[in-house]
Amino acid sequence: MNPYLDIAPEVQRALAEGKPVVALESTIISHGMPYPKNVETALLVEQTIRENGAVPATIAVIGGRLKAGLSREEIEYLGKTGRGVAKASRRDLPALVARGADGATTVATTMIIANMAGIRIFATGGIGGVHRGAETTMDISADLEELASTPVMVICAGAKAILDLGLTLEYLETKGVPVIGYGTEELPAFYTRESGFGVDYRVDSPAELAAVYRAQRALDYKGGMLVTNPIPAEYAMDKQIIDAAIEQALRESVEQGVKGKDVTPFLLARVVELTGGDSLESNIQLVLNNARLAARTAAALAE
Repeated sequence: MNPYLDIAPEVQRALAEGKPVVALESTIISHGMPYPKNVETALLVEQTIRENGAVPATIAVIGGRLKAGLSREEIEYLGKTGRGVAKASRRDLPALVARGADGATTVATTMIIANMAGIRIFATGGIGGVHRGAETTMDISADLEELASTPVMVICAGAKAILDLGLTLEYLETKGVPVIGYGTEELPAFYTRESGFGVDYRVDSPAELAAVYRAQRALDYKGGMLVTNPIPAEYAMDKQIIDAAIEQALRESVEQGVKGKDVTPFLLARVVELTGGDSLESNIQLVLNNARLAARTAAALAE
């Protein structure tokens, strides 16, 4: 086992006994929502995974240790500290470990640590991707590269709607990452169920998802797979409203010179403000929906 990795006792027992485990990221706690909503949501997501037959393993870097499974106190700490905790992508892990620092894990780093621990299923809200204007800025999330190289199934509600969804799909195709629609042939767009872009394959049950993952591993592919699970219809937002909010947030990010890893948290927070909080509730519900599917898929994989 990696010398910097700490696996929570409950998670360790579940893995040793072949029971289903679902990884969860921690950036959504520290950078994705305000306190105390972030902590309430993190605990509710863990509870949802338990109710659907799996063990949750929220992942973070605390005191330089790679944590697979957090205590309630550690989740509370991340929530209260908020953006005072570094947003940790792949490039940040060596420095955080060497300095004994804290980090909230993105999709990429959650995949890395989950893979180290032997966790194969990961539920999140939305992945990062190719940012709008990337043809000049080259702003492409490390999440996509991780999907191409780390054998973890990521279940999400599509790429974040603030991104260039067409270019994100093109990048994933180039890297050989299968994009699977759960109960849909169209890529969901985080806050909305449709994007106008198709997925590679449609599946309609957790058992089928588990079978596709087993086949990928048997073929000895080095990468993972992306499962896109549409937000429940009753919580989906009006596309015109969300698109208008995103466009305004993007303009403001350029005007204010927001760059790098600060872009996504800025845009998501601004969209919450511009939609009167409606997008925050949608965000919470889509994460819970993904957690349910991830738990059921992990259970099918463990059978």
